[in-house]
Amino acid sequence: MGEFKVHRVRFFDYMPSGIRCMAFNRKADRLALARLNGSVEIFNFSNNYFQEKVIPGSDSRSIEAICWVGCDRLFTAGLNGEVVEYDLERLCPKYTLDAFGGPIWTAACNSAETHFAFGCEDGSVKLFEILPDKIQFERNLDRQKGRILSLSWHKSGTLIAAGSLDVIRVFDVKSGHSVQRILVDRGPAGTRNKDCVVWNVAFLSDYTIVSGDSAGKVQLWDANKGTLIKTHLVSKWDVLSLSVSENEDSIVAGTSEGTVIQFQLLSPTIGDAETQWIRTRTFKHHTHDVRAVTETKTSVVSGGLDTQLVICPLMDKVEVKSSESVLRKVIFPHRSLVSCAKKPSLLLFQFPDQLELWRLGGTDTVGKPGESLPVTRKPEKLLQLKRKGDDHICCSTISECGHWIAYSTVSSIRLYQIQCDNNNISISKVSKLPKVLRSAHQLQFSADSSKLFVASEQATIHVISLSRSECKHVHTFKPKSGSSAPVHLLAASADGQWLTSANRHCEINVYNLKKLKHHCMVPVYNSLPSAMAIHPETNNLLMAHADQQVFEFSIVDKQYTDWSRKLQKEGLHRCRSKWHTPITHITFNPSAPSQVMLHDTHMFCIIDQSLPLVDLKAQFYSRLTPKDMSETDRPSKNNAFKMCKKYQPLLHVNLLEDDWLVVVERPLIDIHSQLPAPVRQKKFGT
Repeated sequence: MGEFKVHRVRFFDYMPSGIRCMAFNRKADRLALARLNGSVEIFNFSNNYFQEKVIPGSDSRSIEAICWVGCDRLFTAGLNGEVVEYDLERLCPKYTLDAFGGPIWTAACNSAETHFAFGCEDGSVKLFEILPDKIQFERNLDRQKGRILSLSWHKSGTLIAAGSLDVIRVFDVKSGHSVQRILVDRGPAGTRNKDCVVWNVAFLSDYTIVSGDSAGKVQLWDANKGTLIKTHLVSKWDVLSLSVSENEDSIVAGTSEGTVIQFQLLSPTIGDAETQWIRTRTFKHHTHDVRAVTETKTSVVSGGLDTQLVICPLMDKVEVKSSESVLRKVIFPHRSLVSCAKKPSLLLFQFPDQLELWRLGGTDTVGKPGESLPVTRKPEKLLQLKRKGDDHICCSTISECGHWIAYSTVSSIRLYQIQCDNNNISISKVSKLPKVLRSAHQLQFSADSSKLFVASEQATIHVISLSRSECKHVHTFKPKSGSSAPVHLLAASADGQWLTSANRHCEINVYNLKKLKHHCMVPVYNSLPSAMAIHPETNNLLMAHADQQVFEFSIVDKQYTDWSRKLQKEGLHRCRSKWHTPITHITFNPSAPSQVMLHDTHMFCIIDQSLPLVDLKAQFYSRLTPKDMSETDRPSKNNAFKMCKKYQPLLHVNLLEDDWLVVVERPLIDIHSQLPAPVRQKKFGT
């Protein structure tokens, strides 16, 4: 399959933010989670757990609670005292409201989805009415002493349970008065001088209240009598999160130790009609605080300070072996944060608050295959560009020549011109941008760096002409279907004739840049595109989708190619089913036009379109070059699909000139080293 000289890059210090809270929408089969940096992510569980949307964070936004209303309305509340509803098409806040109760610690929506309750720093529980286009303050429940840290509605909508320091209160929604006050035990004698923080409550339909507190207890209470039913001591540290299954036969709790514990409503003896809550499973997939848990029909989902989203299957709920039966740990975004300027060998790294421009190092030594070569020219950081304002960077790109850099937040687009002469680098901001440029979901330069393509928040694509003297708006493309779904992928052809875009409705549009009109639309496939690229010679569009399917579409003929049809009929290999993260980048080998390179987080592979597809039942040889075989055996084992897992986790893979391959890794040990120390746990033998 060819040999490559590899730039192994490990100086991209990307640090994901910890997970603060999450909410699962059972109607839409989507999970929304909020991170500590104020960003919001939406995962589509019915589409191979793909990270469907990302709403960038802001320095002024701190999120403590997140809630769905219906299938398409999402709200957050946080310590800045504001309630935010999001525009899920434009991927930005739709509006904000001040609750006027100080920092908001918790939020809950009733089962009828007509009212919100917010727990505030001043001890008040505030009710807001949910209207079709906004929410509106209605009234306060009786103010209590101490902040309200957790809330849960009863299914009838008439009662609310509220947890705070040392106490759980039950409020009557109609009167606004507290009708039950439950004192929570502070725990063992050595901890009785400390307040017991009720971090979470859950109100079951049989009037049982489940609580998790800072003394490591999961307790069940009778809401009518205010009495304790059962105590489960699950940790020496805090129980930080709770979740109840849809039919209320399972409870999961997350702790500061990184464990997730499941309780199930079971009969203690076979044939006994009476049921009770029994601890059944303990999951240990986290190293730090588990701040958020939820339960779907087939899995337990958890997240916390160690930044990873863990989807752990419940094997008794999974009927057949499928994607639902796989343990998943999502750490990195399902999109690329690295841009590459191939000719000058530059890499642009995107952080929430800044961009970094690096020049790759080099070597003058010639070595043998598999040998590590000494670096004679060290990699060099040329530029650190900090964003303006509070909004985080949502997308960025660098031109092929390395002379242009562009980035966008939810409020503005900025374009810079770079001049690099030997060791001297200068940067100048393009001050006068066309008025149509307000914000972008995706940015892409043309291959000759003469144009900038901007996927706007209105689902249109602006074509901007670039020159040293001015930037000019040339044309705006609109999707033929009239869809308002945000565009998340752009790809331009090397000859400057074609531009393709993919949106969140699974539509892929092709535009003719010479005639400035819509050319065609690729047949809609029911899985989101995760990566795409146009072949530099054939102008065929190669697409990878969230469900791991790969297609090739002839732009000129407006149909799938014969190779694509054969691939869908025969498949790549059964080992492809082991890919559990989406393909995030596609590129082509300039010295071998038939070779396509694509990668996900755990591997990169090369597909040679000139070679036969491997038999699905055949032994799979994943070596890029089967050198350990004899010359007679080598052709029979040579197939179109070769895979390499030597480098991981992968954030970017690209081919430079002269057969140089640049591989950007982010070792997990480097991420773990930047996390705060976990709680101390006694280990056997220490």
